Amino acid sequence: MSLATRLFDTLHPRQVLRSLDEIDRAASSYTLDRPAALRRVMLALACVSVSLLILHYAKFSDNLHLLLSWFGERNGLGAQHYLQALTASGWLELCGYLWWTLCHLLTFIVLPWLVIRFGFKQSMRDFGWRWNQVSEHWRGYLLLLSPILVFVVLVSFGEDFVNHYPFYRHAGRSWLDFLVWQLLYMSQFVFLEFFFRGFMLNALRPAIGANAVWVMCVPYMMIHLPKLAPEAAGAILFGLFLGILALQSRSIWGGVLVHAGVALSMDIAALLRKGQIPGSFFPF
Repeated sequence: MSLATRLFDTLHPRQVLRSLDEIDRAASSYTLDRPAALRRVMLALACVSVSLLILHYAKFSDNLHLLLSWFGERNGLGAQHYLQALTASGWLELCGYLWWTLCHLLTFIVLPWLVIRFGFKQSMRDFGWRWNQVSEHWRGYLLLLSPILVFVVLVSFGEDFVNHYPFYRHAGRSWLDFLVWQLLYMSQFVFLEFFFRGFMLNALRPAIGANAVWVMCVPYMMIHLPKLAPEAAGAILFGLFLGILALQSRSIWGGVLVHAGVALSMDIAALLRKGQIPGSFFPF
């Protein structure tokens, strides 16, 4: 069977519905009575709402600048001391992305962990943190990744793509810039996959079964709205298939690898188009 035929069969609506039906019939779905299900959904979606609210307003580097100004004044160095020092060193923008990554860590890992530990009385390992059956579903992840990589190559010829990626403007300045940026960027995907395909799915599944996948897809699509339109539209299907695979494999790590592969290929494609592949390790 060719890759195209296998991809068509896997992504066919009948196969998607069949996979969702299998998830619905599995022992992990609908294990709570109505009062317990109500409280489970309420606690999970309250955490999702608070986490996304905090992230939306806290992640911007302006908040880091305000914090640095406060530290400067508190230490008697002047409000602009730390900002000027980081600007002069050339690392201010990367520090902004460090702040962005830490905000994702707080909202996508720490807050859900508190709910899991003290609300659900469970372990992070029960929410997809382990490898589990990812290896058994490698074909599904590969089939999901392959057409996206082809799409990345095609859109990389557009000016919007080149102007949009990488998010960190100095990623091509040196290998140090590139590697530190990728460490921050890839960490964010671990946090994101846990929040959507680990926490949301496994928190909601005992109450609403496979419907957890569709509930997860809504906020997942919405966080992509500031991005390019094709990427935001693709997030609906991307979220759906990653959600199904995450529940089938009982792990977030296949999704992490897919996301990392897509993101890394987009950054490299954009840098190649710009002719900015780093030539040295240090920027100075």
